[in-house]
Amino acid sequence: MFQVFTDIASWAVYSVLGLSPDTQLAGALHFFIDDTLKIFALLLVMIYAIALIRASLNVERVRDYLAGKHRALGYSLGSLFGAITPFCSCSSIPVFLGFTSAGIPLGITMAFLITSPLINEVAVLLLVSLLGWKFTLVYIALGMSVGILGGIFLDAIKAERWLQPFAANALKQGQITQRNGTQSKVDTTEAEAHFPPLSLAERHSFAKQEVVTIFSRVWKWVFIGVGLGAALHGFVPEGLIESYLGAGQWWSVPAAVVLGIPLYSNATGVIPVMESLITNGLPIGTTLAFCMSTVTASFPEFILLKQVMQWRLLATLLAVLLVAFTVIGWVFNATFPIL
Repeated sequence: MFQVFTDIASWAVYSVLGLSPDTQLAGALHFFIDDTLKIFALLLVMIYAIALIRASLNVERVRDYLAGKHRALGYSLGSLFGAITPFCSCSSIPVFLGFTSAGIPLGITMAFLITSPLINEVAVLLLVSLLGWKFTLVYIALGMSVGILGGIFLDAIKAERWLQPFAANALKQGQITQRNGTQSKVDTTEAEAHFPPLSLAERHSFAKQEVVTIFSRVWKWVFIGVGLGAALHGFVPEGLIESYLGAGQWWSVPAAVVLGIPLYSNATGVIPVMESLITNGLPIGTTLAFCMSTVTASFPEFILLKQVMQWRLLATLLAVLLVAFTVIGWVFNATFPIL
């Protein structure tokens, strides 16, 4: 399916530019062109197709659905909805306030917000095409597990006491309304009134807009991610990464997690980096830990969340994520050193 892009990359690098296949620059450029074309093709085609399916899905309906669920089921549903509704850090505050205003427990809200940047339809498609179904299923399972367990832990320690006062008041009022039995009926009626089923033409229009919106938001991350991956693929000496971090030393996983914090990216941009790290011999666990930290525990995400969370809650959330990613890295380095 993707052979045409490989042929284009070979023609551009070896025929047009006249580079020798044995040079590092040729290898890096070939990787960059091949993967960029492949990813852009997937973005344009699959975003449109998936947008047709989820054209009627919106955060208000997700919020209303979660508001009426038992807490034990809510964690799994929150994480699931986080995986199928792509929100970046710029969307975290309105989503957070919408959920708390509906009286949804903080743990369920956090299960949604933790999972959402880790997993989205674009990331899943890229993972399947670049790294295969096995890696993709592992990544999805891990991302949802981190969201669910993180939410359970935050509820267990009653982390809602560390919300900013206005967010805590919104949560309290939402819970009072839920106990009075009016929230679900009112919200469901409003959602049906404001979001009636879309016609095929409306879904088509929505899908086209989604292509433009998502593509304009992620194309730069594709260039950055593929560029970093190409640099690793072409210029890092073969065996160098493996010699330093490839033996699965215990300290390499927490080091990778800490290194990933300032290197903000989204799931789309980090996937080509994952591909190159694994190709260069970095163990699967260390790679997962690094990339999850980059996507979920980044400085921009936490700076935005400071608007609704006190420092104690932010520090607790960061510690939960770093411990979770480190344990994931250790477990998978020991269990699945090679996929």
